[in-house]
Amino acid sequence: MNRIAVLGSTGSIGTSSLDVIHSHSDCMQVVGLTAHSNWKQLVDQCNQFRPQFAVLSDSSIQNEISRSDFPSSTELFFGPDGIEKVASHPEIDTVVCGIVGVAGLKGTWAAIEAGKTVAVANKETLVVAGPLVMDLAQEKSATIIPVDSEHSAIFQAIRSGKRKEVRRVILTASGGPFRNYSVDQLENVTPEMALEHPTWNMGPKITVDSATMMNKALEIIEARWLFDLEADQIEVMIHPQSIIHSMVEFVDGSVVAQMSPPDMKLPIQYALTYPDRLEGVSPRMDWTQSMSLDLTPPDRELFPSLDLGFEVAKRGGSCGAVLNAANEVAVDSFLSQDMKFSDIPRACRAVLQAHDFDPNPSLDNLLRLDDWARKEIKKWISR
Repeated sequence: MNRIAVLGSTGSIGTSSLDVIHSHSDCMQVVGLTAHSNWKQLVDQCNQFRPQFAVLSDSSIQNEISRSDFPSSTELFFGPDGIEKVASHPEIDTVVCGIVGVAGLKGTWAAIEAGKTVAVANKETLVVAGPLVMDLAQEKSATIIPVDSEHSAIFQAIRSGKRKEVRRVILTASGGPFRNYSVDQLENVTPEMALEHPTWNMGPKITVDSATMMNKALEIIEARWLFDLEADQIEVMIHPQSIIHSMVEFVDGSVVAQMSPPDMKLPIQYALTYPDRLEGVSPRMDWTQSMSLDLTPPDRELFPSLDLGFEVAKRGGSCGAVLNAANEVAVDSFLSQDMKFSDIPRACRAVLQAHDFDPNPSLDNLLRLDDWARKEIKKWISR
C-alpha cells in the first residue's frame, strides 16, 4: 500500500491526484491532505478519504472552522509548518507536491530531506533551487519523479537509452491562446483573453504562464537540473494538439516521444505507480480516427519569455529564484489589471538584470532574493 500525502489537494493537480488514488484504492491510501484556505473543499476530501492528517496553511481562518466538520480520526494542523510536518512524517511513503509557486518549496524540501518518493508538480522548486534540491535528493536517497506532462514524458522516454546517449530533449508547448498573434496584438491582451487556454484546464497563474510561454521558460530551467543537461541540450517546439508531450533525441539520431491525450491524471498515476504501470483512468488515443500532429519552432520575438528561460538555465545560480519571483508578482499584477500582458517578460528581464547575482547561493539567500525580487518588480510596476 502506497501511503500518500497530497500537498495542495484542492488545486487542479491535487484533485486529479485524488481521482487517481480513488481509482486505485486497493494499492494507494491517502494519509495526508493540505490546502491553503479552501477549508470547505478540504472537509469534503477528508470525509471521503479519511486521512490521518490535514493541514490548512492559512492559520488566519482557524476561528472560522468547526473542528467537528472534519472526521474525528483526522488530526488537523494550521500554518505552513503543518505542511512540512506532514511531508516528512514517517507514516507517509510518497508526497505529491502540487502547491503552485515558491510557496510549495518548503514542503517539497521537507519531503526530500525525509527521503520520500516525491512526485513534483511544483516546477518552481527546481527553478528556484535546482542544484540544491538534486544534491539533497542524492544525499537523502529520495526519489524525485516529475508530474508536469512534459517532464514526465522526458522521464519516460529517456529510459530508452543511457544518460550518456542523450543528445537533447525537446519540450513541446501548445503555444497557448496567442500563438498566431502578432507582437502588436499582444499589447491589447486582457486577463479574460489570457485565461482561455485552448487545451488544458489549469489554475489562473499557470494559464497566464502558458499564454506568455513563461511556463515553458520555467520548464527549460527545470529540465536543466532535473535531467542534468546543459542549456543547449534543450529545445522547444510548438505543438497545438498537445498529444506529443515531449521527446528525447539520442546520439544515434533516434527520437523517442511520449504521447497521450492531454490529461494530467496520466503523469500523476505514472509517478504514483513508478516503476510499474497499471490500468489508467485517463482518456486513450483513438486509433480509428485520422489525426494531424503539427510541430513548429516557436517565435522567440513573439514570446521573449523563452529567451529568459534559456538564459537562466545557462547562467544558473540565483537567476531562477529571481525570475520566478518576479514572474509570480507580474502575473498577479496583470490579473488585477495593474500591468499589461506584454510587460510581464519585460519587467522580469529588468528585475533579473538588476539583481546581485550569486553563482552558488544557499537556500537562505535564494529565499532572500525571492523577497527582494517581489519588492523590486512592484517598484517597476509603480514606475
